[in-house]
Amino acid sequence: MTASPGHPSQRRHAIPPQLVNWLSLLAALTLAACSETVEYAPLPPGSPVLAFGDSVTHGTGARRGEDYPSQLVAVSQWQVINAGIPGDTAREARQRLGGLLRQHEPVLVIIELGGNDFLRKRPESQVAVDLAAMIREVQDFGALPVLVSVPRLSLLRASTGTLKDSAIYAELEQQTGALLVPDLFADILSDNRLKADEIHPNAAGYRVLADGIAERLREAGLLKR
Repeated sequence: MTASPGHPSQRRHAIPPQLVNWLSLLAALTLAACSETVEYAPLPPGSPVLAFGDSVTHGTGARRGEDYPSQLVAVSQWQVINAGIPGDTAREARQRLGGLLRQHEPVLVIIELGGNDFLRKRPESQVAVDLAAMIREVQDFGALPVLVSVPRLSLLRASTGTLKDSAIYAELEQQTGALLVPDLFADILSDNRLKADEIHPNAAGYRVLADGIAERLREAGLLKR
């Protein structure tokens, strides 16, 4: 059974009135008596959503407006803020998350980080510590964290189209209750038709990324079908 996100009463700032009902439903969660399933109420149009990450969130490898946060807007009608910084690591991003939460007051935060840490050969255990801290910060703020799994770069696996997620993401899902989007990014980077280079999708790849994230959110009940 996954952990419940923070209740809106834990926030230290005003919540937009149109989101109060949704947040109340989110905090209440519909839980089956002996099930792992968690169902969320759909986010209404215009809801503030923070896309938080590195160059993949920023949209490197495609033209302006072809990044996945922009394409997610068209699918969801949410207000999706692109907070991707090329070259960002989990360690560096951890320092800027709090300011963005206070500035934008999101109800949902999509975290896509770890790739640059892997490229710099940081131990996966250290990356996991940073990601876990960000997930908890989002939950303490009263928003729902969504974690996009990232593959650990292997030139051999990339060349043969067999990239796999780092194991830390599934472990973080179990430990924190974050909503996980597994396999999607690894599958994109394993398909030459969907990538601009070895670590960035192209426009078609970003469309697949946006659609895949949207589908995972539909499965959780956060986005209407």
